[in-house]
Amino acid sequence: MVVLRKLPGMPGWPAALGLRLPQKFLFLLFLSGLLTLCFGALFLLPDSSRFKRLFLPRRATASASSSSSASSSSASSSSTRDTELPRSPPAAAEPRHASPAAPRRLREKLRTAARMAGPPARTAPGSRQQVQGGESRAQPASGVPPARETRAPFRFDYERFRRSLRHPVRGGRTGEDPETRARRMKIKEMMKFAWDNYKQYALGKNELRPLTKNGHIGNMFGGLRGATVIDALDTLYIMELEEEFQEAKQWVEKSFDLNVNGEASLFEVNIRYIGGLLATYYLTGEEVFKSKALELGEKLLPAFNTPTGIPRGVINLGSGMSWSWGWASAGSSILAEFGTLHLEFLHLSELSGNPVFAEKVMNIRRVLSRVEKPQGLYPNFLSPVTGSWVQHHVSIGGLGDSFYEYLIKSWLMSDKKDSEAKKMYDDALEAIEKHLVKKSAGGLTYIAEWRGGILDHKMGHLACFSGGMIALGAEHSTGERRQRHMELAAEITSTCHESYARSDTKLGPEAFRFDAGSEAMATRLSERYYILRPEVVESYMYLWRLTHDPKYRHWGWEVVQALEKHCRVEAGFSGIRDVYSTTPSHDNMQQSFFLAETLKYLYLLFCEDDVLSLEDWVFNTEAHPLPINHTDFKAAGQP
Repeated sequence: MVVLRKLPGMPGWPAALGLRLPQKFLFLLFLSGLLTLCFGALFLLPDSSRFKRLFLPRRATASASSSSSASSSSASSSSTRDTELPRSPPAAAEPRHASPAAPRRLREKLRTAARMAGPPARTAPGSRQQVQGGESRAQPASGVPPARETRAPFRFDYERFRRSLRHPVRGGRTGEDPETRARRMKIKEMMKFAWDNYKQYALGKNELRPLTKNGHIGNMFGGLRGATVIDALDTLYIMELEEEFQEAKQWVEKSFDLNVNGEASLFEVNIRYIGGLLATYYLTGEEVFKSKALELGEKLLPAFNTPTGIPRGVINLGSGMSWSWGWASAGSSILAEFGTLHLEFLHLSELSGNPVFAEKVMNIRRVLSRVEKPQGLYPNFLSPVTGSWVQHHVSIGGLGDSFYEYLIKSWLMSDKKDSEAKKMYDDALEAIEKHLVKKSAGGLTYIAEWRGGILDHKMGHLACFSGGMIALGAEHSTGERRQRHMELAAEITSTCHESYARSDTKLGPEAFRFDAGSEAMATRLSERYYILRPEVVESYMYLWRLTHDPKYRHWGWEVVQALEKHCRVEAGFSGIRDVYSTTPSHDNMQQSFFLAETLKYLYLLFCEDDVLSLEDWVFNTEAHPLPINHTDFKAAGQP
């Protein structure tokens, strides 16, 4: 090997080669070109990050790689806006969906929100999430933030929202008679009694055990605590129990911890916790309730990581893992669970400026709109993997109920702009009327269950909400359809009242049947219990507001008296195991929904119509009031 280097007393290496001056210039020109070509090629290759590591510092390499990756992502992505979520381990790959066809107002809000750097659903460690130009992408923390990140954060204009309400939240309190006021005050006393005992014996637990005077946590809420606190907040506020409301608010501020690691029901966390927090924010304007609702909403998003975007029913709030209920047929998702997210998730997008929440539930609607409905009916079990029905079991009670409720309420909450929801509701109700609505030999109208074409002539207590739902829909119909549906609503509500009137306690059973000569009564021991459920008084409240027939207030007062006589114990209220026993056995549980729903609906039954007016509010399925979107409440001056 010849070493070409300059030595003392020897000419330079080109001269050693015997090159003349013109040849020297040509040789040097060729050599410099070769070096330029070789080194330049490293940086012109399609993906040169591996070569760059040889020549560039680590920080510069990371920045260059990020730039290349972001550029590639931008070129290859379409109009998708879904936020990427970490999955550990993934339940399934998350589809990236473009925003479906939506009402005009919703589409405008989503486009506006997509231009803002809304809060991320969840980001991988060491990265930050951006929403830019309708596209979600993660950038390394070491990268230089783009100019758009300097925008002012999205802000919901709460004062403008309050000015848009057509009625005072707590009403005007004018023109009421002394008896009505006295009955309302009695219900307020029941609420204070229930709250005071919960506070004394179970504050911070999910529910009160009034017989043993201790708390109950349960396993539905994934380690979250204080279900009764969150459920009670808006009821305490509406009833003007100011001191008790401040106690509940203080607990939320100081003790409500969202950093939990447990298995939660997506449905129950949404309707109780997120619904309760959203409602209380809209009623009070207190930021703590909004921030907690948004943070908790983000923890639910990994449940949607399925091939169809239909969420699974159970989620670990710490790891983000999700799965279906063990009892659900073939790993299916439940209609009443994934179909009861729409109201809350649209408000999460409204308050955060982040469209991901709205997109998740709009995708659910798209899946349901394209799947074939047997006889026009919606079965209760749907595969989150294939998007197909798993069983042809249809129920307006448990497993199906609130899906139908949220269709008509989505239309109302959109200020009657969401025509797709209205059509789905109208078509579903038409199929229910045709196939499930029956009349007993004694003349009672009821809604049967449907199992693959075979009717089961029973009606659950949960199905008794349908009288109020049908009346609410009828109020906004016209002509013959309006009259027919108002009559149907009144008949179903009357049947549910009969299930109460025919029991010894004047409280209704969990389910009642219309066979073997029995009508509106439970025929099985396993169906004779009452756990402080609200659905019957919910329908009383709606029918009273829409008809002002005094019988609904009379029936509601009967329920108050029965609760006082059979369910009130020394330290709260308890469900009973047999409504047909004059000396009922208590189940030692004061359900959180008793404070959220049963007592709230009874209270509103004896209020004037402007208290939580139906012109301003819709109630989620846990009776938490959410406002109708009369206008866009984005803070003035925002793009």
